[in-house]
Formats: sequence, C-alpha cells, structure tokens
Amino acid sequence: MGNSIELFKKNAPELLDKIYKAESTTSDFDMNGALVQAGKNANEIIVPVLDMDGLGDYDRNSGYIDGDVSLTNETKKFNYERGRKLKTDTIDNEETGGVILGNLSAEFLRTKVIPEIDAVRYATYASIPGISKVEEIYESAEAVYKAIAKAWDNMTNDEVPEEDRHLRITSTLYGMIRDMETYKSRELLSKFAGIKVVPQARFQTVIELLSGKDTDGERKGGFKAGTESKDINFMIIHKPALLQYTKHNKMKLFTPDQDQDGDNYKWLYRLYGLNEYYNNKVAGIYASNKV
Repeated sequence: MGNSIELFKKNAPELLDKIYKAESTTSDFDMNGALVQAGKNANEIIVPVLDMDGLGDYDRNSGYIDGDVSLTNETKKFNYERGRKLKTDTIDNEETGGVILGNLSAEFLRTKVIPEIDAVRYATYASIPGISKVEEIYESAEAVYKAIAKAWDNMTNDEVPEEDRHLRITSTLYGMIRDMETYKSRELLSKFAGIKVVPQARFQTVIELLSGKDTDGERKGGFKAGTESKDINFMIIHKPALLQYTKHNKMKLFTPDQDQDGDNYKWLYRLYGLNEYYNNKVAGIYASNKV
C-alpha cells in the first residue's frame, strides 16, 4: 500500500482542482489565481483593487484636469471555512483492493464539497442588498423566455456590460426555454458567456450549514435549505461583480501506523472560501426565485 499512499498524496491536489473546476457551477466566477497573494495568516488573501477618477471639465486654455488611477492591495479574510476528518478501517480498504482510499477524495468532493460550495455562494449572492430581484412562477416556456429577456434588458439599462454575463438556471426552466427551438430563444441564450444548470438543492435563497457534531445531532454535516428559503429559478451574474476565491488547503493523509486510536487511514480536508462582491457593481447580479 506504500506506493498507493504516495500516489494518493501526489495526485489528490491536482485531481481535486480538476473536479472542482469541472463540476462546480460557480467555479467560473473565481478570481484569477495569479492576481491573488497569500496573506499573513492562513485565513486571508491579498487581492488587487483598481480605482480611478471620473471625467472632469476640459479647459481650452489649460487643457486636461489631472486624474488618478490607483491599484491597491486589500487584505480580505475568508468568510467561508469548513473541514472534515474522514477515516476508513485498514482491513476494509485492503479487502476492496484500495478502492475506498483511491476514490475517497474525488467522491467526497463531488458529492459533499461542491454542492455545498455552490449552495453557499448562491444563497450569499441572492441575499446581497441592492441586487435586482423578482419573485415569480413560470408556467410556460414563453414566460421563462420573457423573464430572462427582461432581466437581460434591465441589466443593460443599469449599464452592466454585456460581456461576461453568465446564466445559472434550474434544469426544468432551462429545458422549457431550450425546447422552444425558436430563433428568439436561441438568440437570447447565445448572448451569455456561459450557461450552467444548477440542481435545486443548491439553488436556495437561504441555507443552513450543519456542524457535523454528534452533540448537535448533525453528525452527517453538510447543508440544508433554511426554514425561510425559497427556490431560486435563475440568476444572471456578471463575473466582474464578484470577489470570489477558493482555497483547498493542504490535505493530510495518515496511515494506520500513525493512528494512535485505532487501525484506520485518516484523511483531513480543509477548505477556505471568499464569497464577496463589489459594492458599486451590485447591478451585475439578477435573481429570480419562486414566490
């Protein structure tokens, strides 16, 4: 098992990153990692913020009025932090030919981590003060089309650039507008930089994170819809409106020889997330949820 363990340690970080980018419906909104610097502490990062002066009067005698452009580095603390320690008995792992250990990280990310990351983000962005928000139920494909078209036009009227707008929508509503198969529906969908279908369990206006503690009766951990939550129909997000970053912290794997409490493999996983927005770009987020 020695070679398998070393292979697991070596490949797990890259594998998790690939799975996250491929299967998370919000990974498109992450900041360019090249622009992010590590902060002094593990729970913070340093991000660049661009600011500039607006237009001033032009004087025919003295010409242009000086203006400033500044690029400052701001320290941002992660506002989402979760983790888990998973263990599997060495005999169980050996009897399955190492299948448990070999699939542990990938399966955990696909079924537990990614759904929660997406749910946290959508609920966070849907609750931002000042965004455009409607509550509607759509009974027909035409109604879905009109709602998305109206949202698009509203964002344009609010001077949100058309480039880099992304549509996130439930499978039911996307299927309705896709099956219209009309010129106008195809034209509307083609305007988006990206379209992804979001499972309804991740698409909620309010979610509750479960502690994972026996004392709370929440052993399984994860998340659930909050008591006041409403199903989200669709969201249109202009990527530059968000300040989003994900950090899969260094993963640790302990062998049975290192387990002082039993005869288990133990895998430790920790996740940091920054899910924020620019105050002057809230018009770049449009949300429709059920009544």
